[in-house]
Amino acid sequence: MTKEIQAPLNALHTVVDYLYQTLSAHSIVFLRGDLASGKTTLTQAIAKAQGITAEVTSPTFSIQQCYVDTQGNTLYHYDLYRLEHETFMQMGLFEEFEKKGWHMVEWGSDTLKSFLEGVGYNVAIIEIEVLKNSRLYRIIT
Repeated sequence: MTKEIQAPLNALHTVVDYLYQTLSAHSIVFLRGDLASGKTTLTQAIAKAQGITAEVTSPTFSIQQCYVDTQGNTLYHYDLYRLEHETFMQMGLFEEFEKKGWHMVEWGSDTLKSFLEGVGYNVAIIEIEVLKNSRLYRIIT
C-alpha cells in the first residue's frame, strides 16, 4: 500500500500521526531521499512524538544512534551512507533489528531490504521528495 502526504516541515506531525496509525510497535523503516531532503528531520519529529528529549542527530559517523523514551521504548536511527551490505553484516548490525522499537534506516540498500524481507521482516519505505515549500512523503508499507 502506498500513501502520499504533502507537508511543510512545521507540519510533520501529520506524517508522524499516519506512521503511528499504520506501523507496528516494532518496525523497520527505510528513509530515502536526496541529501538534505529531511530524513533526519523526520526521525527527529518521530522522536519528539515519542517524548524523547535527547538531541536527535544524524548518525553519519557512528552509524547507529539509540534513543529511549520515558516508558523505555527505543528508537533506533541508522545512517548507512557509503556502507556496503557486507560491511553492515560483518559489523553485526543485522542483529540490532531484532530489538523492539522503530528502526529508522537512512540510505538502506535494496540488497539489505531484500535480505531483511527474506528472513521475515516487513520493511516500510518512506521516499522524501523536496518540493518548493514542503516535502512529499511517499510511504510504502
